[in-house]
Amino acid sequence: MKLLTLASQAFLAVAVFAQAPQGGLTVDIETPIIKTSVTNIVAPVLVTDQSGNIVDGLQPHQFRLFDNGKEQNIQVDVSYEPISLVIAIECSSRVEAILPQIRHLGSLVQSIIGIQGEAAVLKFDGRIMVTQDFTNDPDKVKLAINRIQPGSSGSRMIDAVDRGVYMLRNRPRSNRRIILVVSETRDDGSEIRLKTALMDATLQNVIIYNVDITQLAVRLTEKRPDGVAPRMDASAMRAPMGMANTPTTMEQNFGQQNRAQFVPLLKEIYIDAKGIFIKDAATQFSRATGGHEFMFLRQKGLEDAVQRIGTELHSHYMISYKPSNGAEGGYHNIEVVANRSDLICKTRPGYYIGGGQN
Repeated sequence: MKLLTLASQAFLAVAVFAQAPQGGLTVDIETPIIKTSVTNIVAPVLVTDQSGNIVDGLQPHQFRLFDNGKEQNIQVDVSYEPISLVIAIECSSRVEAILPQIRHLGSLVQSIIGIQGEAAVLKFDGRIMVTQDFTNDPDKVKLAINRIQPGSSGSRMIDAVDRGVYMLRNRPRSNRRIILVVSETRDDGSEIRLKTALMDATLQNVIIYNVDITQLAVRLTEKRPDGVAPRMDASAMRAPMGMANTPTTMEQNFGQQNRAQFVPLLKEIYIDAKGIFIKDAATQFSRATGGHEFMFLRQKGLEDAVQRIGTELHSHYMISYKPSNGAEGGYHNIEVVANRSDLICKTRPGYYIGGGQN
């Protein structure tokens, strides 16, 4: 199945003026030619039961998809598609003590991309640098991650994600586009706005997974010249990764109540509403693109997160469609349902088409 990006381009032929050899000025106006690429939305769907167990084996006819409440004619692909993965790793001085744990990620990448996939590596602090371009050689990926050294105190996470999206846009259209971000949740110094980065990611059908370095780990391990422990911000002490998913946590992460609260916030981000409170960019990236956000305090948590990401990606049903209401500008909600009431379908909440007011 080809994954066509959500984009439209119009090219207008310019009138050509030519002077006749003997008869004065002759105007030859060519007919305007407008070329528009096909709009194709890709919605990866993870299906679970009420206990959070992944459900396989469903058939295409068992799914229905609604775009802004309007049912769409969909194509469901249950076959495996190669993965193009960008691994974005924070290397700021604040996470220096945690980098040895993060470097172990190099030996785990194969569980995400499989045999047919490819991966690239970029690191970021106050700068962004690609340390390994796309390759299907896991040894090169591992070496690139092992060589990452701590840098400055900045953390341009939003810029790094947008760079990853730019890298993925030129990969084969048949490949699934994934970004794995390993960093703190806070952004420090990015030039690109969250709104712009989110639009770029959704337009390119990119799924973003975040493995967050907990603020507790950063505060306890970062170097301090005065040797005095800083005050802990209680709101930054997020629970470490490692706890099993339960029906309660699944509902908190993926449930309809949570989704209903998030979609209006996402709309506000797109229209740049003044005074809006954004918890952190990492959460917005993962939830807006249909990914997942994990946290880790120790290496085991990182391993568990990568294992879960690999399992999710290899369990997705890939639904694609050309919106029958694609002319409607603004934010489009996506809802996928299965023909069994006991199943939960998790997908990206929607996408944004420029030109609308909502």
